[in-house]
Amino acid sequence: MNVVIIGAGLSGLVAARELTANGVDVLLVDKGRSVGGRLATRRIGGARLDHGAQFFTVRTPAFQHRVDDWVEREVVHVWNTGFTDGDDHPRYVGSAGMNSIAKDLAAGLVVETSTMAFTVRPGSTDRRWEVAIDDGTDRPADAVVLTCPIPQAIALLVDSGIELGGPMALTDYDRTIGLLVTLDRSADLPPSGGVQDADEVFSFIGDNVSKGISAEPAVTFHANPAWSEEHWDDDSLDEQLRAAAQTWLGGASIIESQVKKWRLAAPREVWPDPCWSTADGSIVLAGDAFAGPKVEGAHNSGLAAAHALLG
Repeated sequence: MNVVIIGAGLSGLVAARELTANGVDVLLVDKGRSVGGRLATRRIGGARLDHGAQFFTVRTPAFQHRVDDWVEREVVHVWNTGFTDGDDHPRYVGSAGMNSIAKDLAAGLVVETSTMAFTVRPGSTDRRWEVAIDDGTDRPADAVVLTCPIPQAIALLVDSGIELGGPMALTDYDRTIGLLVTLDRSADLPPSGGVQDADEVFSFIGDNVSKGISAEPAVTFHANPAWSEEHWDDDSLDEQLRAAAQTWLGGASIIESQVKKWRLAAPREVWPDPCWSTADGSIVLAGDAFAGPKVEGAHNSGLAAAHALLG
């Protein structure tokens, strides 16, 4: 079997590893410059900052098995055991940033980055499908796994003859605007290094030094969905977010800042099944809209997509 997976985020990478381990010929294509999707890490000067997913927890045996391997190989480590008193559940982070998790999963896989899928259509060769790329080339496949957000998956399937109607077609996503800052000294944050539901602007604040990924003071701020929606098109986002961040910086001053936008940050509603497939099993949809809008959900959905193809 030959499979093309659209999207080299966590779900796509997990599906690819599972399929490859079972002898399937897999190609991953992703429009980004590197793998990972929202497992995203950026350097600003000498600092390293996670600007997508900030951490993850483990609640299911399938994910625990994967995380145990990561811990043993020092791909991840425990950041803290919660952001409030009485919460003793471990929060894990990538030991070299969250993107390092994606890079570990991608090792040995065939991945084409900076490659934008344009449409999925019936194959013109002996393959059931072909994934048309925006440069005019095609990637033939017996089966296709789409791990991009559902609105993008629906757009990609317009020429396939497959219609995704009903509640799935109405799936919407929250937006997130992030502010990445480097500082001249440590910020005045709690000992845990993170703050959830911080105030009327920020849904999360994370100290990247506390995480163990940055040698220089650097903090990630995520604006909450309501604020992000209201201010998405503002011209002064950097100025507004820097002003709001001052409350949390203590005596530290911002050296450099960058704004990052996530248009499809998290699904507002989660599909009840871990993945979706056509009757013949040749098209599979997976991602955090199916098994939960978190790192664990994305992982488990990718695993379910692989098993749906393997039978």
